[in-house]
Parts: sequence; structure tokens; C-alpha cells
Amino acid sequence: MNILYAIQATGNGHISRAMELLPFLKEYGNVDIFLSGGNSHLALDAPIKYRSKGLSLYYNCTGGLDYWQILKGIHPMRIRNEIRDLPVEKYDLVLNDFDYITSAACAKKKIPSINYGHQASFQSVRTPRPSAKNSTGEWVLRNYARASHYVGLHFKAYDNFIFTPVVKQSIIDASPTDKGYITVYLPSYCEPQLIEIFSAFNDLQFDVFCGQIAEPKQVGNLRMLPVNKKLFNESLIHCTGLITGGGFETPAEALHLGKKIISIPIRSQYEQQCNGAALQEMGIRVLKTIDHTFKDHVEDWINNDRHLQMDYSKSISQSLEYLFGLGVEKAKAELLEVA
Repeated sequence: MNILYAIQATGNGHISRAMELLPFLKEYGNVDIFLSGGNSHLALDAPIKYRSKGLSLYYNCTGGLDYWQILKGIHPMRIRNEIRDLPVEKYDLVLNDFDYITSAACAKKKIPSINYGHQASFQSVRTPRPSAKNSTGEWVLRNYARASHYVGLHFKAYDNFIFTPVVKQSIIDASPTDKGYITVYLPSYCEPQLIEIFSAFNDLQFDVFCGQIAEPKQVGNLRMLPVNKKLFNESLIHCTGLITGGGFETPAEALHLGKKIISIPIRSQYEQQCNGAALQEMGIRVLKTIDHTFKDHVEDWINNDRHLQMDYSKSISQSLEYLFGLGVEKAKAELLEVA
């Protein structure tokens, strides 16, 4: 079987998931990779057959989206040509982790595809949303990477096509401890803002991961660290708790390890607001922003919030069994019905 695996490279979660999935996918056949987007700090440790700048999200330094930077990256003619030239018709299976170009190429050439990943879970109305839904955000989640079939991943199996998260094998195999520091990963904040926020906690120690850091350095009570898979794994495994955005993979790893979590979803990013709603349902502390009350929240979180532990060790095998069994056959059948 020849498989095209399209990976969205906005943020680090899609690439982190891909690196865990690739060895399993290769058991089913030859895998070619299409990497789309350019806003990840992690390298994909695998040969890339096709590469595109795609469509990426960029962040300002204060917890929100950088709309000007996002708009500058949109080039309609380039995108149209890439949709035309991507040879999706050469593959027995097109697996798409939320990439628009691959989705559009499959639609244009009438090739079936499977949207596999976190965003696919939002095809279900059972997947948690915030109390105030955003119609534009809903449309993007459901239509940005349309497919013949969907295999979703989320914190819980909210529907029959949704499975629990893919986490790194190093996290599954880990023996977590508590060494008394807090791990911080807030990619929508920059180095000066992170230092200002967390230097205010004189009596706490933090491992702060930052995309602008090239080498580890100590700044008062903060160990400032580059975004690096090995460094982050070690920090997360041995921390007291995690302060992070409203992403998916990082909170999922913390949940598997049984770490306390504070989630601060990126402003105006609807998917993160949805993730925050799901985490809040599970009893996780979710904040709208970092403001004058943040210090009180952190101290109360350390003293009073409970540890929640989830078992995500079987997620890959369960989701791929469904994908290569029922999922593929259903996708092909649906396409024939439409034709």
C-alpha cells in the first residue's frame, strides 16, 4: 500500500504526533510525507517527499494571534498551483492531519481521504465546545480539511470515531516523579513576557520553554529552555505541574503522567477554546488570560487542585486498527455512493 501522510506544521503537536505514528504506518506500506506550514519549532525526523509553506498561524507575544503575520503568509496563486500539482491520485490511501492543500487536491481530483487527528473530532456534536460558540471557528474546524471519512483524537472518546490521544512512547514508558518545579509552555508569549510573568514568583522554580531561546540559561528562579523534545520530555516527567496553552498534545501528555495542569487557551483561537472547555469538564483549571489574579490562581492550584491521570497507552493501536479496517472501507464506500 502506498500512503500519503499530510502533516500540518503549525505548532508542534502535529509533528510530535507524526513522529510517533510513522513507525506504525510503515507497517502497512510505503509512506510519503507532505509537510505543510512553517510555524513549528520541532523538526520532523523523517524524509519529506513534498513540502509547502501552506497556511500557518502565528502568535503575538501576549497570548493572542498575530493576524498581520498570518495574512502575509497567504499566497492564493501558490496555493492553487500546489493543489493542482500534489499527486494524491498516485496513492492508495491519503491520510490528512488537518492540511487544506491535501484536502482541496483530493476534492478536485475526486480521491478519497481520511482526516486523522485532533481536529477531526470536531465533526461530532458530542465533542465539548465553550458556552459561547463561534460560528466562524466552527466552520473552520469542520470544513478547512474536508475528507471522505474522519478518525478523531481527543482527551476522551466522545464518539464512536474518536479515540484518545497519541502520546510519545517516552512518556508512556516514563516513571514520573515530582522534583518541585513547574513546567511552562506558552508558545503565544515571547521571552521578555515570560520572564516578567514568572519572575514574580520568588518562592517557585520554573522550567520555561520558549521558541526564542537557543541555549538553556538561568534567569533568577527560571530555567529558560529551548523547545526541544528531549528537554521537554524530561521536564514534564519530573515536574510538579504544567502551565500551558489550550493545545492538545501537551496537556494530553501531562494527563497521562498524572500532572496538575493550568490551561490558558490562546485568545481568539477557537480550537483552543474548545480544548479548554473539554479540560474544564474534566476538572482541570482553565484561565482566560494572565492578569493580576494569576499569582493567586497558581498558588491555589498548587495547594488545592487534584491530580488527574488518564491512560493513553493504547491509543495508537486502537485508532489505527479502526482506520485501516472499518475506516478505510467506509471511506471508499462513501465515495462510491457520492459518485
